[in-house]
Amino acid sequence: MELSICVRLGGYADLPLHAGHVPPWLLSRMRGLSALLLTIMYDLWGEEGILVRLASPVFFQAVNDLIGMDWDSSGSTTVTTAVLKYAMEKADLPIRIAGGKGERALRTPEELKSLADRWGLDGGALAEASRLAAKVDSALVQDGYSIYHHAFVVTARGRWAVIQQGMNPAARMARRYHWLETDKFFDDPHSGIVGIKARAVLNLASSRSSGNRSAILDLVSSGPEKVARDLMLLTGQTTLVGPAYYHPYVDLRRLRSEIGDPRRVAQSLPRDASSFRELVLHKGVGPKTLRALALVAELVYRSPADWADPANVDPFKFSFAVGGKDGVPYPVDRKTYDELISLLEAMVDAARKSGDRGIYRYLSSLASKAAGWTPPPGFKRPTP
Repeated sequence: MELSICVRLGGYADLPLHAGHVPPWLLSRMRGLSALLLTIMYDLWGEEGILVRLASPVFFQAVNDLIGMDWDSSGSTTVTTAVLKYAMEKADLPIRIAGGKGERALRTPEELKSLADRWGLDGGALAEASRLAAKVDSALVQDGYSIYHHAFVVTARGRWAVIQQGMNPAARMARRYHWLETDKFFDDPHSGIVGIKARAVLNLASSRSSGNRSAILDLVSSGPEKVARDLMLLTGQTTLVGPAYYHPYVDLRRLRSEIGDPRRVAQSLPRDASSFRELVLHKGVGPKTLRALALVAELVYRSPADWADPANVDPFKFSFAVGGKDGVPYPVDRKTYDELISLLEAMVDAARKSGDRGIYRYLSSLASKAAGWTPPPGFKRPTP
């Protein structure tokens, strides 16, 4: 038996930066329900079916709402990912999450090596994919959000997905980035981005920036003297014949102070980089350097970058399942939550003992009814 899922990206979900914590009575229920959900998903779709669905921002947000986390909080990423990480281990499924929030994100390579050793995978390749995904969203998609949460989902067969989040303290907002395994890290690699669209974002990971990336690589390969000269041209540190350069989205005078000495920047670049991938992974090549090089490629060499924000996403109605942590659309109903867990436990137990997955057909029937249901107006409001 197979449950079909139709996902259409549309609208957006706000993710304000929220402090606070999940009370122990709710966290324990979240873990229990998540373990059951993952077990059912594994029975129906296998570990790769779970992977594909977690790579969908809509499905992930629906799981967050279903387990009772706030629908519009930065915690919808950090808490839900941590709960799923625990639940995968508890259910002993052939899919795991490495990394997490803050210091846990820094332990991603170590955790991936452990999983690779256990499952006979290429740990180096997984660690590089993890590093590239983090670098893309921190340095190539320059939307004003700094990555502080990185979760790398991997199956026993070596397939992977990424769920990571950045914060913008000035706007007091967060933005979540979803990936499904790809070797095209610089050609629209995201399976979805949750956040409010900005007017302009430098997106070097867009397929429409391919010419700009090629121009950057050619410039870097030409040597530090040429790079330094072009950076000085861009920032007005050498004489130009004709009007100064202008860009509608970037203050070039501010850029001059950001990059500092063009000669030092030029000397830090790898002259022998054979690909844009190699350039991006080079130590010291960060967002400011890449922004400066992208502007040289665009303004000096007429190879424009893509400035369209790739953010899209909103499945609020799933928060009606048991309620939300901070009372939206209503406070978590413990009785309903416990009954839901008991019901799913009974279904999983019966399906496992009988070997008949048709037992899950009741979920399919409920899903078809829920698909056409619209939340009552007025319930969708920001959580406190």
